[in-house]
Amino acid sequence: VQLQASGGGLVQTGGSLGLSCASSGLRTRDYHMAWFRQAPGQEREIVAASRRSGGDPYYADSVKGRFAISRDNAKNTLYLRMNGLKPEDTAVYYCAEGVKGMDYWGKGTQVTVSS
Repeated sequence: VQLQASGGGLVQTGGSLGLSCASSGLRTRDYHMAWFRQAPGQEREIVAASRRSGGDPYYADSVKGRFAISRDNAKNTLYLRMNGLKPEDTAVYYCAEGVKGMDYWGKGTQVTVSS
């Protein structure tokens, strides 16, 4: 199983970025999927999550109204659209998938928001 996150980069405050996480070796429709992030000196935190059964996604309060998680199970890919980016969104973003917990993790992609 491999998860490959991409789409990170440097953006100015208020800008937008889109992240993708391509999965191989599994069918994403069988898994809950989520984005996490970890800023320097801070613990990893969940950003958004998508249930394998569908339904309303979960968002951390800090990103509600700005970020949107989506998935394309036909492509085994998870997405995160990030709008209205703030310097405090600067972090390494990781995608993860699992059934009861997060069983598989990608290596992460850096997102840097300049003020």
